[in-house]
Amino acid sequence: MPAILHLNLHRDPFERIAAGTKRIEYREYTPYWRRRIENREYDVIQFRNGYATKAPVMLVEHRGYRIQGKEREKEFAIRLGRILKIKRWRK
Repeated sequence: MPAILHLNLHRDPFERIAAGTKRIEYREYTPYWRRRIENREYDVIQFRNGYATKAPVMLVEHRGYRIQGKEREKEFAIRLGRILKIKRWRK
């Protein structure tokens, strides 16, 4: 079973990832995101567009991450690979 990082997105970033124009997803460098990202190995990222029961869902290859910025402006830059599956999404 693949290790999955679950992330929720608003419509615009979800749409840009689905279209292939957004190749990096950013998250703040906070204790919450450090617990979920640092020192963990993920195979795929499951993006969900909202919280509805039948919200669009997309599986994307996880290609690693890097930490960028300085001090209070640090953030995770999560590299996205190819799209493996999209459910309940109209282009």
